[in-house]
Amino acid sequence: MTIQAIVTDIEGTTSSIDFVHQTLFPYAKQHLRAFLHAHAGDAEVQAQIAATAAIEGRTLSLDEAADVLEQWIAEDRKLTPLKDLQGLIWAQGYAAGALTGHVYADTPVFLKQWHAAGLRLYVYSSGSEAAQKLIFGHSDFGDLTPLFSGYFDTRIGAKRDVASYRTILERIALPGEAVLFLSDIGEELDAARAAGLKTCQLIRDAKAKPFPAHPQARDFSEVVVG
Repeated sequence: MTIQAIVTDIEGTTSSIDFVHQTLFPYAKQHLRAFLHAHAGDAEVQAQIAATAAIEGRTLSLDEAADVLEQWIAEDRKLTPLKDLQGLIWAQGYAAGALTGHVYADTPVFLKQWHAAGLRLYVYSSGSEAAQKLIFGHSDFGDLTPLFSGYFDTRIGAKRDVASYRTILERIALPGEAVLFLSDIGEELDAARAAGLKTCQLIRDAKAKPFPAHPQARDFSEVVVG
């Protein structure tokens, strides 16, 4: 069966890991506490503070929640309340022009080619759906969001869990052999393949640990779609 859809990771795949860890995460941490105090009355912020407290198993004041969230940032925890709050903070940064979304130069070229060829494109990242849309909507190459048919984040499940990819297949209503998953992380690729998806590992820099069990590409020009 020919490939009908591509599901792509972000960090190390469409975008630099350094951008996320050296620009986005520090920006969120720098503005987190002030953002929580400024928006303490917002329903969305209150919901995420409550979710943070539930994960911690204790009642948290606003500053205690900030302490926990800052620690989660330092530990690169893939937890939904943190990811949602980061997305809200980044939205302000993008709107103010303080942030632009990094994508590799080949990313818009091949996303546009694949889209023009009739392939459905999806994102699956540990960053929130809102954060995903911000990166692609405010990319260095303009608004790329019209190219995508949908987005998936940690609400769908952990990226190393086979069940997450089975749920994605259910959501997009395609069999695994018709879907290609792109990521730089071997364990994610293993989980996707176990769910029946085709896979390709992006080896964009020395930080990527090669998993020879999967086809590999140094950039999107080497990704075989077929």
